[in-house]
Amino acid sequence: MLWTIIGLLVLFWVLGVAFHLLGGLIHILLVIAVVMFIFKLIAGRNRHKA
Repeated sequence: MLWTIIGLLVLFWVLGVAFHLLGGLIHILLVIAVVMFIFKLIAGRNRHKA
């Protein structure tokens, strides 16, 4: 599910940059998705170590 959201946000970001559609909103959503992805990676690693 997370990979699908990240993929869609990257696609929308590229389209936004190419066609100047909702550029600011897509940038914010992309940053949020990247932060969520990094948090999930870190949380997953810590869970496996315990």
